[in-house]
Amino acid sequence: MDPTGADALYVELSNGFRVAMSASLVVMMFTVALGLKVADFKALRSEPRPVIIGATAQILGLPLLTLGLIYLLGPVPSVALGMIVVACCPGGNVSNALTMFGRGDTAYSVSLTAISSVSAALITPVSILFWSALYAPTNALVGTLDISPWPFISQTVALLAFPLAMGMLMSEKKPEWAARLRKALSPVALAILFGLILVGGYTNRDVLLGTDHGLFPVVFLHNGLAFALGGLTAWVSGMSMARRRSLTFEVGIQNAGLGLLILLSQFDGVGGAVAVTGLWSIWHIAAGFVVVALFRSYDWAQSKNIIGKSREV
Repeated sequence: MDPTGADALYVELSNGFRVAMSASLVVMMFTVALGLKVADFKALRSEPRPVIIGATAQILGLPLLTLGLIYLLGPVPSVALGMIVVACCPGGNVSNALTMFGRGDTAYSVSLTAISSVSAALITPVSILFWSALYAPTNALVGTLDISPWPFISQTVALLAFPLAMGMLMSEKKPEWAARLRKALSPVALAILFGLILVGGYTNRDVLLGTDHGLFPVVFLHNGLAFALGGLTAWVSGMSMARRRSLTFEVGIQNAGLGLLILLSQFDGVGGAVAVTGLWSIWHIAAGFVVVALFRSYDWAQSKNIIGKSREV
């Protein structure tokens, strides 16, 4: 990796662009919350152990794995920041769809996504500051951005918690309204996000698409280890095959779009970090379908007696 290239990159952001990013962040979290209900958390009461294990793997395990990888690879500070931000984000709804396609336990996946999404309002900003402080170069970089911990946490919590609370309240009290509004807002939120990313990406295409920064191998390895962490955690914990697949997707699929919005709205558009989250947001979906194909191929091989049946706990 070029030792200076990625750190020298910054995404140029106008004040209007920053406001738009913050607004899209609110719309995104409100839309996510419209699909959350108290019933999504029922697994925490009926089967707390697998839910706690899964949430721990995602909230603590992935950032810890990321920190170890950072120390192993020694990336420049901005790239390390991007890796940490991604690892601290909650799982995305994409993991639920991939779990279904991969014949995993969808109900378990939905419960984990709901828990990580709700806890993200506080845990994500706190985790970003905590884990970035444990790698001296990134800690120094954050210091140069003049980011004060409490204002950052309070602003980010407000941007995340308020729309989450309002969305979940509507989902419980007025489920029909919530369903209609979510149906209308989902494409709007997606269009806003992609529109802003495309405009910002095109304006700063040298930052995002530069091939001399060595980001592609880092993102591929980081994401691959995230998938492996989820599957290995479930296997060691003695979970069923279906839940192993669910946790594989839940840890490997992160809401990188949220991380991208946080970086652009709160971290002055640090180019290396933005490039990492941007690449992750595209790659993890492609990698997820590769994992789906592997799981389906395994099932096909079992059905043809090519490989032996596995024992599930």
